[in-house]
Amino acid sequence: MSESIQITKGAEKAILYDELLPQIHGVLQSETDLIANLANVSAILKEAFQFFWVGFYLVQGEELVLGPFQGSLACTRIKKGRGVCGKSWETRQIILVPDVNLFPGHIACSSLSRSEMVVPIFKNNEVVGVLDVDSDQLDDFNQTDAHYLEKLAVMIGQTLK
Repeated sequence: MSESIQITKGAEKAILYDELLPQIHGVLQSETDLIANLANVSAILKEAFQFFWVGFYLVQGEELVLGPFQGSLACTRIKKGRGVCGKSWETRQIILVPDVNLFPGHIACSSLSRSEMVVPIFKNNEVVGVLDVDSDQLDDFNQTDAHYLEKLAVMIGQTLK
């Protein structure tokens, strides 16, 4: 595995994602430890896109439990259906939130978070975790992010044992 990523600085999101996904695939294929892989994916996404917060929550029983992340202090446990992460788990769908202050039941782990996207991760057709990405800018995520982050979630799900 390479200890660095190669991206075109200043490129549009789609180009960055196109450059990153094969590199992330290589990272995931060269390591079998889930925590190590999720930690590296968090770091890669944060570095490439300068997201405010990026990380994973993993299903443990009836809660999502904080996994590897990059960013400020985070909520540790989230109930199913609660907040953006819990709602994504419950509905099994990507949730894109242009303004977190307008999302009913939003959990404010940081008052600096302004927009958010959560993507469920599936294994054997069950949600096993979510990828959570926050921005300190309003309306910072779009369908390009949804498209590529869903591809990434599928890639992660396929590596799970």
